Amino acid sequence: MELQRRQDQGLPVRKGQKRKLEEEFEEEREISAPTGDAREALLSEVSSQVDILNSTFSWKEADRAAAKRATHVLAELAKNEDVVNVIVEGGAIPALVKHLQSPPSCENARSQKPFEHEVEKGSAFALGLLAVKPEHQQLIVDNGALTHLVDLLKRHKNSAGSRAVNSVIRRAADAVTNLAHENSCIKTRVRMEGGIPPLVELLAFTDSKVQRAAAGALRTLAFKNDENKNQIVECNALPTLILMLCSEDAAIHYEAVGVIGNLVHSSPTIKKEVLLAGALQPVIGLLSSCCSESRREAALLLGQFAATDSDCKVHIVQRGAVRPLIEMLQSPDVQLREMSAFALGRLAQDAHNQAGIAHNGGLVPLLKLLDSKNGSLQHNAAFTLYGLADNEDNVSDFIRVGGVQRLQDGEFIVQATKDCVAKTLKRLEEKIHGRVLYHLLYLMRVSEKAVQRRVALALAHLCSPDDHRAIFIDNYGLELLIGLLGSSSFKQQLDGAVALFKLANKALTQSPVDAAPPSPTPQVYLGEQYVNNATLSDVTFLVEGKRFYAHRICLLASSDAFRAMFDGGYREKDARDIEIPNIRWEVFELMMRFIYTGSVDVMLDIAQDLLRAADQYLLEGLKLLCEYTIAQDISLENVSSMYELSEAFNAMSLRHTCMLFILEQFDKLSSRPGLSHLIQRITPDIRYYFAKALTKLNTHNKRL
Repeated sequence: MELQRRQDQGLPVRKGQKRKLEEEFEEEREISAPTGDAREALLSEVSSQVDILNSTFSWKEADRAAAKRATHVLAELAKNEDVVNVIVEGGAIPALVKHLQSPPSCENARSQKPFEHEVEKGSAFALGLLAVKPEHQQLIVDNGALTHLVDLLKRHKNSAGSRAVNSVIRRAADAVTNLAHENSCIKTRVRMEGGIPPLVELLAFTDSKVQRAAAGALRTLAFKNDENKNQIVECNALPTLILMLCSEDAAIHYEAVGVIGNLVHSSPTIKKEVLLAGALQPVIGLLSSCCSESRREAALLLGQFAATDSDCKVHIVQRGAVRPLIEMLQSPDVQLREMSAFALGRLAQDAHNQAGIAHNGGLVPLLKLLDSKNGSLQHNAAFTLYGLADNEDNVSDFIRVGGVQRLQDGEFIVQATKDCVAKTLKRLEEKIHGRVLYHLLYLMRVSEKAVQRRVALALAHLCSPDDHRAIFIDNYGLELLIGLLGSSSFKQQLDGAVALFKLANKALTQSPVDAAPPSPTPQVYLGEQYVNNATLSDVTFLVEGKRFYAHRICLLASSDAFRAMFDGGYREKDARDIEIPNIRWEVFELMMRFIYTGSVDVMLDIAQDLLRAADQYLLEGLKLLCEYTIAQDISLENVSSMYELSEAFNAMSLRHTCMLFILEQFDKLSSRPGLSHLIQRITPDIRYYFAKALTKLNTHNKRL
């Protein structure tokens, strides 16, 4: 549940959209921000046009023509955002707002009005361009633009339908869109000025461009404004919006799905109304649209539908959303991939859907998305995989296609994704038993070699220690892992080494392999006070020309080597003085101290010589102490020589420590010469070590 809450907090952000008001112009002039004389010239030009607008507010044909030209010039200039500030500085806003309305009529005015609607259209267009800069939005509203724009939205009611009327309505809707863009105060003002009802009415207008412009304005007004959302729904916009979803005009269904998306965002009540109004199937239909923007918005909307409603999750899948969503995962459009992963992530939190998503081929493209450098896309894919891992029917397929390795090897950008991946691996681990394990063992026996290896690698990381023997000894999983070490692919070698090291750690945790063996004979420790003490001494060793006093009874009990020396047919049996030619005094003294006390502190500088002596005199307990000390000094530089040392003196504990070090540091050792030869040398030890460890572990667990 915690992961679900965190994911819901990261919902993709819907936005209101600025209208691209210049899109119908054939060319865009490239004008850089003016400075110096150029700026003064531009300001002079703006002032001239403003003067024309201020002096031509009448129905005279010459005035209307001049006003139309002035609005066109200002709009052309405003298409370059770099000069917008100069236009505003020149006083264009009040003059343009004034021309959003018709001039007052004279009693003797002709019935036909010159350039009717044209000047108002030009003013709305220019103001919409100026409103692209947020800092000018409020100034435009404060000059009274909204009242006039709302009136323009209703102009078709008082005039015969014509291209000019349609154009002025569309420009007015576009201007409202840009004024309200990411400005909560202006969104509220539009509602208070009565702008929402005419916009809703225009959704059913005969001109498709007007429909699109009205939908764009409603989309912006609905974004993060609950009062506006409620009024849009109360004005009965939903039936028309849902019909627009089915339009063959991509521009119309794109705007419609955007409006619905903003209406349902964070509004559970409206979401229910939208679903009851029949939006689900048309939205699913948009997943196959030729318009990538509509597909993206539809996927996002389906994710919102599925966010909390379990029944809706099932209905979305039943109505055919899964296949097109999975196809979108493989789109070259990163936003399409992100939104489809988002929707599938919501759907995958329902148990009924999880197997269906995997069965329809969703696993592989989702795993590929983990390699994305887009943090949001990566996280949506990881969250979907987290849901799919909750279903036992998916676990074998998850492992078969290499999903565990992908999760382990991924470089995840945000911490939330790392947490999600860790939880996914934990889910998979909890399901490796019963029929899932049986299926995996079957795959490990009969599948192609690549799949067998993937299964063995995954099980090394995920399975319970209780199943180690069945998997890696009885079903030859160990041989698959060892085989990877001899692969020509370094990645496979590394995977095998990491898996073996993980397996070893699990085995050591459950039942240490190299615990000190019991002494073959009962130990008799005379104590520290008898070390090199002539009292009751019955044998003397000559070491580097110095005498070392000892006691046969203590030596006989310590090891088979001394027992053979004193009880066998060797000449030392009856000798009083025995020369020790190949051991330094300090080494011999430390060895004897161990024999007399059962313990000794082994320093690194003497450990290797002491190991040699302990091996010579078969003192297994002392050998283990020496091996432990030497093992603390193993490094990348000396591990090969340390392994040779363990071979020379049959130091199994040290040998296994070297082996585990090589497996653990495999990646770092790869840059050093001789790794391949070293792996060949340690392979028999790996096989022996794991056969012993996993068999012993199983026996230990049965006893428990």
